[in-house]
Amino acid sequence: MDHLEELKEFARLHARGQGMTPEHATRVLARITNDTTGDVGSWAAVWTAEGRAAAERGDLLDACRHYALARFPYHGDPDRRRAQRLCVDTFDQWRRGQDGIERLEFDHGGETVACWAAGLGRSRPLLLVMGGIVSVKEQWAPLLPLLRRLGWAAVVTELPGVGENTLTYGPDSWRTLGLLLDHLADRARVDDTSMLALSFSGHLALRAAVEDPRIRRVLTVGAPVAAFFADRTWWPRVPGITADTLRRLTGSDDLTQLHALLPEFALTPKQLGQLRIPVRYVASSRDEIIPDTERTLLRDTLHDVRFRTFDDVHGSPAHLGAMRRWLITQLLWLRVARRGARPGSRAPLGGRVA
Repeated sequence: MDHLEELKEFARLHARGQGMTPEHATRVLARITNDTTGDVGSWAAVWTAEGRAAAERGDLLDACRHYALARFPYHGDPDRRRAQRLCVDTFDQWRRGQDGIERLEFDHGGETVACWAAGLGRSRPLLLVMGGIVSVKEQWAPLLPLLRRLGWAAVVTELPGVGENTLTYGPDSWRTLGLLLDHLADRARVDDTSMLALSFSGHLALRAAVEDPRIRRVLTVGAPVAAFFADRTWWPRVPGITADTLRRLTGSDDLTQLHALLPEFALTPKQLGQLRIPVRYVASSRDEIIPDTERTLLRDTLHDVRFRTFDDVHGSPAHLGAMRRWLITQLLWLRVARRGARPGSRAPLGGRVA
């Protein structure tokens, strides 16, 4: 499959995952003829024009969805960087008309981590939401008013290298979660943190939770764990867009360098066995990116894990509503169940389940 056709195939899934109708996505994609910077028929130009049209009619969140696809899969050229900026600025315009959504920026070694937040308060448990290697925080930030009403201090941010996060994605990127908790320590109950970490950020959350007792529960969707990173027999199946995006986020010069780096990300059974927190995992039975052996590893090593499997591709975009309902229900149940635990306890609530 050539580059443009693969872009279109993945965009249909991501458009659906953002709530666009298949008919609308098909109409937009039919007008895209190339992926050349500066061409009016290019990927970024067509999606950006759709975003501007949505903004002009006053639908700012719809404009953000189109800008997010214009910069897809990463903002690596001038047109995509412009779309990335439009996505952030348009969301900022929308959130100024809402009650209580604020912007946070943190510096780390000269690099920047940006967040959208709502419901911050020292009496509220923290819910940290993070997307995968192609999803910007503006895709998930519209959930902030709901999460605030449900009682969380909610913060939405991005994986290193994605969107406004200028850090490089690497085997030690999980440490950035602890730094975020440090920065938020006076704005939320970070010692009672839940992670809603999608795809590759789910891997970061699991790794960080091994070391950081402030992370009390991890909920994820299609997270790589070990085999994705270390099993060379799986990699020929990985889509080219996924491989190229990882190459860019990690700063690898080429795929050979990327393949040499990836095994350093893999979590070990020993590390996973140290986790005594609830883990909730949404899996897709036709996942083209994450091998199903990841579920087997988690089932065999974690003390408290539940799975919800959809007959879908990576991220279960055709089951967005059901997936979100399950995740929010699990979050609420775990928060209520946690109230009966001793302060500081990390014992499992109900043993190993699946």
